[in-house]
Amino acid sequence: QLSTALSNCFKCDLHRLEEGPPVKAELTREQGLQYYRTMQTVRRMELKADQLYKQKIIRGFCHLYDGQEACAAGIEAAINPSDHLITAYRAHGYTYTRGVSVKEILAELTGRRGGVAKGKGGSMHMYAPHFYGGNGIVGAQVPLGAGIALACQYQGNNQVCVTLYGDGAANQGQLFESYNMAALWKLPCIFICENNKYGMGTSVERAAASTDYYKRGDFIPGLRVDGMDVLCVREAAQFAADHCRAGKGPIIMELQTYRYHGHSMSDPGVSYRTREEIQEVRSKSDPISMLKERMLSHNMASVEEFKEIDIEIRKQVEDATQFATSDPEPPLEELCNHIFSNNP
Repeated sequence: QLSTALSNCFKCDLHRLEEGPPVKAELTREQGLQYYRTMQTVRRMELKADQLYKQKIIRGFCHLYDGQEACAAGIEAAINPSDHLITAYRAHGYTYTRGVSVKEILAELTGRRGGVAKGKGGSMHMYAPHFYGGNGIVGAQVPLGAGIALACQYQGNNQVCVTLYGDGAANQGQLFESYNMAALWKLPCIFICENNKYGMGTSVERAAASTDYYKRGDFIPGLRVDGMDVLCVREAAQFAADHCRAGKGPIIMELQTYRYHGHSMSDPGVSYRTREEIQEVRSKSDPISMLKERMLSHNMASVEEFKEIDIEIRKQVEDATQFATSDPEPPLEELCNHIFSNNP
């Protein structure tokens, strides 16, 4: 088995940049298996959340991340755990890549004591060290991310903040206010638009006069890559992080991706797009299958190894589900705890 495969990645569109990320990305066997495990875990976890939702064990808002796993896995592979990340409400994947266990995520979704936010946050409000959560208000996380980047600059710790939003939030005024301040103050902020082609049930073409989201920072440099290829995402995110750490100010990254589920669990997701379209993306550009095929064709791993990983992940998710459905809900007297940081 080869330990390294050179894969010919990738097309990258640039805005206000002399040069972009390298066109060749290197993948080691260890990295490949690690990315596969991360993406497959998120996929299995989201499919389990779908099942629990349909059984009415999970209630309320629930936005699933399946299809977009390469974005979270690729970004995380390019930054440090000490860097900062904030996203919108489709946050289960990032909660996992930022270090929270499947068990704590599923228990949060079912509103139990053992959940990452003690069962009080639910799907859109999970947090971890250097992870400032899901945010339920469209676009609201973007000025917050710029503020976290301001803190990084103020503390001079050479850290960056990854600020994520979707194509649906990309037309919000607060984004442009944040771009302006970030550019004026040269904040180490990576603005990332996860463009999954639809904002709720509205296609990007119907919602935006310009769908070149990576150019919409105008005076801020930008780049656009394939968000379904974990290596492309990693290389682009590495490039963006280097740009910020070099003191060049903010940068915008657009990841072209796709969600398999509807906008949320209350959206069947097939009234504004065809089942054939979803099926085509699944069969041609699924992030997990693409990585697996690439590794198999380079003899970097065997079919058996992937099978073993899958079995292991399935068991992990089943055990987590067991916990998330049996753990008690928080008692009533917990209701007013953890409201003030200095609560006696």
